Amino acid sequence: MLLVVEVGNTNTKIGVFDGARLLVSWRLTSRREQTADEYGVFIETLLRTRGIGPPDIHGVAISNVVPPVEQTLRWMSEKYFGIDPFSVEPGADCGLTLAVDDPREVGADRVVKSVAARALYGAPLIVIDFGTATTFDCVNTRGEFIGGAIAPGLATSVDALLSRAARLYRVELVRPQAAIGRNTTTNIQSGVVHGYAGLVDGLVGRMKREMDGAPRVVGTGGHAALIAEVTRSIEIVNPDLTLEGLRMLYERAQPVRRSDGG
Repeated sequence: MLLVVEVGNTNTKIGVFDGARLLVSWRLTSRREQTADEYGVFIETLLRTRGIGPPDIHGVAISNVVPPVEQTLRWMSEKYFGIDPFSVEPGADCGLTLAVDDPREVGADRVVKSVAARALYGAPLIVIDFGTATTFDCVNTRGEFIGGAIAPGLATSVDALLSRAARLYRVELVRPQAAIGRNTTTNIQSGVVHGYAGLVDGLVGRMKREMDGAPRVVGTGGHAALIAEVTRSIEIVNPDLTLEGLRMLYERAQPVRRSDGG
C-alpha cells in the first residue's frame, strides 16, 4: 500500500492507495510545530482505525508547500514506516513541461494537480484549487503547464473582511437561497459565495479566451463543491486530485528509485 501526504497551509490530507484504488483519506489541520513523533503516532492511529498497520505500507509520497515541516515528514516516514519517502520538489522531472518564466517557482501542489488532471481528463485544462489561496492552473493542448492565477481563498477573504469590519461576524459558508440577502448573515453569504462564483467564472472566461481548444474546468480543494454549485464554469469536482497525482508521480519515479537502490 502507498501512503500519500498532502501538506497545505491550512489542511493536511492523508490517503492510502492499494494499487490505483484510494482506500481511505482524512483531512486534518496543518500544524507546523508538530514533531516527527506526533505525526507518526497520529498517522499510525488513523491507519489502525481502518485495519492498516505500518508493515502494510510499502511506499510514502509527499507533496508539501510548508517548507519547515519537510524534514519532519521525512523523519516520520523513516522512523515509523522504515521508508525513505518520495517528495515532489520544485524543478523535479514530473513528466509535465512547465512553460513559464521560472519553473522552480511553481509549487509542488500545482504540479501534482496538473499531472493528475491531465491524466484523468485530458488536455487542455483549467484546474482550480479552493484552499488557503485559490489557484488556477492552466494546461494547454500540448499538455504543458502554462501558468495561471492566484487569488485569496474563500476563508482567507472572510478573515480579512471580519478583521476590518467591526460590526460583521463569522457565518457558515453555505449557498444562500438568493443573491439579495435579507439580513446580515445572508448578506455576507451572498457576497462571499455568489461573489466568489463571479470571480471564478470571470477569470475562467478570460483564460479560455487566451487558450486554444476548449479547456475542461476541474475543481478541487475544501470549498470546490460549494462553489461548483453556483458557477457556470466548473464541470468536474474531484476532491482527491492531489492524492491521485501523488500516486501517479510516485509510480512514475519507481524505476529511478530502484536503480538508485531506493
